[in-house]
This record gives sequence, C-alpha cells and structure tokens, in this order.
Amino acid sequence: AGRAVAPDEALLAEYIAEMSRTSRFSNYGPLHEALRDVLQRSLLADRVCLFSSATAALVTALRALDVSGEVITTPFTFAATPHAITWAGAQPVFADIDRAALTLDPARVEAAITPRTTAIVAVHIYGMACDVAALEDIAARHRLHLVFDAAHAFGTCINGTPVHRWGDASVYSTHASKLFHTGEGGVLVCRDDVIAQRAERLQNFGLDTDGVPAEAGVNSKMSEIQAALGLSVLPNVAAERAARRLLAQAYLQSLSSIAGLKAFVLPAHVEHSLQYFAVRVSGAATRDGPTRRDATLNLLASHNIHARRYFYPLCSEFPHYRTLPSAQRGNLPNALSAAEEMLCLPFHGGVSVAAQSAIAKLLGLLDKLT
Repeated sequence: AGRAVAPDEALLAEYIAEMSRTSRFSNYGPLHEALRDVLQRSLLADRVCLFSSATAALVTALRALDVSGEVITTPFTFAATPHAITWAGAQPVFADIDRAALTLDPARVEAAITPRTTAIVAVHIYGMACDVAALEDIAARHRLHLVFDAAHAFGTCINGTPVHRWGDASVYSTHASKLFHTGEGGVLVCRDDVIAQRAERLQNFGLDTDGVPAEAGVNSKMSEIQAALGLSVLPNVAAERAARRLLAQAYLQSLSSIAGLKAFVLPAHVEHSLQYFAVRVSGAATRDGPTRRDATLNLLASHNIHARRYFYPLCSEFPHYRTLPSAQRGNLPNALSAAEEMLCLPFHGGVSVAAQSAIAKLLGLLDKLT
C-alpha cells in the first residue's frame, strides 16, 4: 500500500563519499548530528535521540523509565508495540479502542489499571492522535508513565502542537514504509531531559561520558549511512506530501458514495501525517467466504493493486499473548471489528490519476461481493 520515497541520488553519493573520506560510519558522526539537528527543528522538539529502529527506541524508552509489572496498551497496533513492552521486561495488558477513533479508549484504560500497572503505551493510528488529555489525566492520577508509539504520526499535530508534547516519551518511526525515512530507524523525543540522556546512554552500551559503562545497555545507535539516507530523502519530502494530499482528496471524492465503505478521516484540529489512507469496509462476512473487507482486498489484488489489512490479526491474538486474560476476544469488541474491517489503500506519489480512478471503480463493485 506504500512506496518508499526515493533519495536525492547525487546528494546521497556525496554523503557516501564524505563517509569514505573521513572513515566515519557510526558513533554519532557528523551526518547523524546533522540529521538530529534538522529533525529537532522540524519536529519543534527540545531534544531528539536517533535510533537504529523505532522498536529499539520504544524498548529503550521503557527501560529508561524503569517500567515493570503491567503496561496497558492497544491490541490494534503493529507487533512492535507489545513486543517492546515484553522486551522491556513487562507484561502487556490489552484494553479496547474507541470504535471511531481507533485509538485507546481512556475509560477502558482506567478500568484495566491494577496495583501492578506502571505505564500506558498508547498508539496514534494512521496519524489519528490519541485522546492525549484524557490519557495524561489518567496517568497523573494513578502515577503511571505515559509513552506514545507515534510510528504513524511523524508530523502529526493537535491544534498546531506536535503530539510529542504529551506523555513522558514519544517514538516516531523512520522505517522505509514511512513518508520521511532513513531506511530503518526511529526517533525518540522525551519530555524529561534526564530520561532522554539515560535513553541515549542505554543505546550506547550504557557508556557514561567517560567511556565507562554506568549500566547495562545495548547498541541501537543510528548509523551514518542511515542518517545519510534520511538527509538525502528530506529534499523530496515536500513534493511527496503535496502529491499525497491531492491523492487523499481524490480518494475522498471518488469513494464518498460507495455503500459499505467509509474513509477514515481525521478531525479538523489534527494535522495529518499523510502516512496512510485507510477505509472501513463494513458488513457481514460472505456466506462460507471472506469478510467484505477481505473480499475487497482480494479483488484489488486480482488486478495487481496491493492494499493492506492493517492491523490484522490483532496483537492480542498472537500465540504468545492470546492466553492473557486481557486478550480474550470478549474484552475487545471494537478492536476486533477494526481488525476485520480496516483496509489501507495504495497511498504514495506514484499512484497516478488513472490508477486512483481504477481503484475507485473496483471499490464501487463492493456491493456485488456479497
């Protein structure tokens, strides 16, 4: 459903030549620092920490916050979210989502809190921001850490304020599937500078400023080649954003009259990250066959159009989580319906007007699939 934004090849070649000339390939080199500076400015962040992956950034943030026991999260997310909680040494506890927003339902979060709960990991979905105020209120009243998985939310703002201004920490993904990317990578923004410094120490073997390990860390630094790719992608991001805005408008216009299909539209006060264009294909499953969403997916695939079930299955249904009490299907009705109905359409600057029109025509056949 996506396509990686290509770098400026000449610029990338210059960066690679500079790396070869200086033999600086890692360890907070000049390209790493240049990318850190530009992202700090563009994200309006006081401090950012660059990682080899967003998953590593999320694990490290949780370790830096000393989470333990139980961490409440959403089942409607990518595997990295609960896996990071597990790798940080805690147990995921799944709470249901809001049916319309698809983000964690604050009321269900509060109901899931126990004496063992130490944190909440909420996820901004498809660029839709969580109910950050409600979650901050819950976290403050129960003395819990609040971390946002913002993999889908690079550039998302609420009334002009970047989403990382809420919570103890936010993690953005710069994987190749994202609009701005470094091939693999992640960005951590922390509210507390002490936590940010600890996270940066943990990503570098736990080394203190004198080069002696102060605690047990790992190696999850962003390399110079990743930073070079990111710096080379940046010049093409504005044009890609513009193309995606036009594509989103075309989708909204052409899909508005299709029964049983509804575009996932963000409220006016949330600035879209333009990472995905999602639709909800509702309705019962066909007799002895796939759901209407899956029938739609198969129809598009038969015409070499690649959409994506995102997220399916729920994380709560993974073999290593499905026996948890919180993972039982009866606890998660809204998440289950989202997993069976949400579909991400092709969404990148390479989708031509003709291709978008063809997709709309195929989706117009939805009623004939049941």
